Amino acid sequence: MSVQTAAQALKAWLAHQGGRLGLSGKLLGLTVAFVMLAEVLIYVPSIANFRLNWLNDRLAAAHTAALALDAAPTGMVSEGLVRQLLDSIGARAVVVKMGTQRRLLAMTDMPPEVKYTVDMRDVSWHRAIMGAFGSLFAHDRDEIRVIDSVPRGAEFLEIVLDEAPLRDAMLKFSRNILVLSLIISIITAALVYVSLHYLFVRPMARITANMVAFRADPENPSRVIVASNRQDEVGLAERELAMMQQDLASMLHQKSRLAALGLAVSKINHDLRNMLASAQLFSEGLSSLPDPRVQRFAPKLMRALERAIAFCQSTLSYGRVQEPAPDRKPVPLEPLVEEVRETLGLRNEAQIGWIVAIERGLIVDADHDQLLRALLNLARNAAQALETRAPNDPLRDQIRITGRREGAVVVIEVSDTGPGVPEMARQHLFEAFQSSTRTGGSGLGLAIAAELVRAHGGDIRLVEGTLGATFRLTIPDRAVELDARRNARARA
Repeated sequence: MSVQTAAQALKAWLAHQGGRLGLSGKLLGLTVAFVMLAEVLIYVPSIANFRLNWLNDRLAAAHTAALALDAAPTGMVSEGLVRQLLDSIGARAVVVKMGTQRRLLAMTDMPPEVKYTVDMRDVSWHRAIMGAFGSLFAHDRDEIRVIDSVPRGAEFLEIVLDEAPLRDAMLKFSRNILVLSLIISIITAALVYVSLHYLFVRPMARITANMVAFRADPENPSRVIVASNRQDEVGLAERELAMMQQDLASMLHQKSRLAALGLAVSKINHDLRNMLASAQLFSEGLSSLPDPRVQRFAPKLMRALERAIAFCQSTLSYGRVQEPAPDRKPVPLEPLVEEVRETLGLRNEAQIGWIVAIERGLIVDADHDQLLRALLNLARNAAQALETRAPNDPLRDQIRITGRREGAVVVIEVSDTGPGVPEMARQHLFEAFQSSTRTGGSGLGLAIAAELVRAHGGDIRLVEGTLGATFRLTIPDRAVELDARRNARARA
């Protein structure tokens, strides 16, 4: 296998592993990268400072040697001693400037040409960094001139140095820094990785695994996450997730029960309606008998059977996925309300009072049958609430229906003087199988009424602060296109 083929295989493997790199691997990589970046940021000024200190040490030694040479009588210092002094400094020459004169105190053989000068009296940080890397990566054995100020009358001291010892010292320092940095990086990365892994990665992995398991079986209560006692954001996320999963599991469980109930009702409804229809036929036959007791109870039996059949029909109607769109037409409200009264069997001699206060000639833009069903459900709920106070008195127990127009909106209110809606039932007032508090009630009447009213673009709500219970329906008129109105006027 060639080197190029091996490199391609390694690149493909790394790409494959990178696609599956988890949070732990990413965390480890980022930790190592950031620690090494910090070490680089520390190394750059360190190597520049090392170079300056190295040069300052040579200048200090040169200054001491210059004092000794300057104090000795002329010709008393041998050439061998001068060479030893320069070798101890590592310099080729030592020069002192006093006033306008430059005095050569010591020099070995004629040094090569000086490549560049380092003035220690004015060194900025960026020049120090650039000079350090220039010395570190220089290839030739260059000579450098180093200048620094000195006390006791001299203006400055300069020495000529070979750059090779400086480069060797900087490389040795860099190796030491690299080894130390690697040790510190490994220890720091390990500590940071372990800490973050236990603080964040493991809890996140636990939450992720729980979410995957909960998604596979959301109705299983054992799949709900058990929140830890942590008081930070991770603990808060676990507690909120546990509450959300509990709510979702409860909702799914309830919907499953409702679906099973709907299936059972659908199976029972067909045979039940047939039996009720047969019983209705028998009751009609009984009503023709001359027995006074039969004549008195037969109408009540008829009304009870009619209500039972209507209840079965309403149950199946709500079980549909969606009510049909309303076929809206101008509907006179007063005759429709009178039809509601006749359907409920609330005649003049009834024990429940029936009061109607509707604007004369009020027209509703609505579907006749759907609006009838909505009002019938509300009125039936009111009548059933009043029947709990039997024996009833029409002056005390009353159902009141009002209607008025407010601009392009018709407002209908159905109220009663009964005990009102309990606080517990108000929380789920218009939800199926939730709002009924009466024994044997289905809790479908308000849900059906709300669905039918909202299909018209209207709204239904319970009016607070009234005697008994008052439901307000608002049904807006349909928007009329201006072009269609102009055409209608033109045809007229």
